[in-house]
Amino acid sequence: MTTTTSHIPEHVPEPGQPPDGATAARPVRLIHTESTTEIPFHLLFRDDRGGREDSGPGPVRVRPAVAAHRPGAGRDKGERSRQAVAQVDPGLVERPARVLPGAMGVLAGLCGTAGCAATAWWAGAVPPFAAEALGIAARAGAAGPGPAQWAAFAGAGTLGLFGFGGLARGSTGRAWVLGLFGRYRGTVRRTGLMWVNPLLLRRRVDVRLRHWRGDAVPAADRGGVGLRVAVQVVWRVRDTARATLGVEDHERYLRECVEAALLRVPVAAPGAGRGEVEATRAALTRLVAADAGPVGVEVLAVRPVRVEYVPEVAAAMHRRRIAALDAQHRARVLSSVVDSVEDTVTRLTMRGLVELDDHERKVLVKDLTVAFCAGRRETGP
Repeated sequence: MTTTTSHIPEHVPEPGQPPDGATAARPVRLIHTESTTEIPFHLLFRDDRGGREDSGPGPVRVRPAVAAHRPGAGRDKGERSRQAVAQVDPGLVERPARVLPGAMGVLAGLCGTAGCAATAWWAGAVPPFAAEALGIAARAGAAGPGPAQWAAFAGAGTLGLFGFGGLARGSTGRAWVLGLFGRYRGTVRRTGLMWVNPLLLRRRVDVRLRHWRGDAVPAADRGGVGLRVAVQVVWRVRDTARATLGVEDHERYLRECVEAALLRVPVAAPGAGRGEVEATRAALTRLVAADAGPVGVEVLAVRPVRVEYVPEVAAAMHRRRIAALDAQHRARVLSSVVDSVEDTVTRLTMRGLVELDDHERKVLVKDLTVAFCAGRRETGP
């Protein structure tokens, strides 16, 4: 808390003086704080024993103080939350690419091929046996292809190459990410035969629902005991542009996100209840989905499928588990024996079969307890 002193601009008359301001009033010193209003400085040292004349200046109109604001104090939480999530180019968003039906590509290719054949016949470059096979007459006296024939041949050949070279086949669960000179041009999710500009670079992406099960990675339980956990991740590519161009390898990025989440979330120890296991699964899914979402990967579930202690503490934790189970078994046996002894003594007393004083009751309880414990130990597992 910061404490400062200031002066009130208005003047307050002393007690007993006329309010017209004939006598100059002295300024009142006040204390400003961050969380309280202004406090008159003289009130901190006022002595009530001296009467009103010794109490200092009269009443002062107090103004509400303005709490000091530390620069950047309100932005700390927001900045931390923004820094906790990976940032990707906001303009990199999946959008559909422009493609044509495959029939148009086939038609263009056939037209280009026919144009090349016609240009060859026009230039007289068709061999006699090919002309006889096609049923056409070869041109006689042709002096070879000229500039016009070469231009026509180049145009027809280019049309044929573009027509047949742009044919592509789309399948269900697959997508094409198209780029031109390093720039994203769109994504194709269509199926069947289609025509895509052959100058575009194509990257095939699997957009089906997939699952990945990794090797055992280090983790820890709520007590800090080392574990080795193998998880199964159910995921799929939601934004092909970000998954392909936002990171170098989205599958590797997902694996690293899973490893990082296992180091931040306490994993339920082997043999834990269903509630702890579900809480661990929910926490892992939430963290991995938050890390992988900005790169276009949708994580549906992260499930630990194998949890075991590290070799250094496995033997000790096994003995501890056995001891805990043995203690639980002994507690159940003792509770059962006590209930049996109490029921036996109560029934004998209520039916009047025996009359016992305190000493005899204690002896009977002791004997019955020993007998029941011995019987339980002989028939127990």
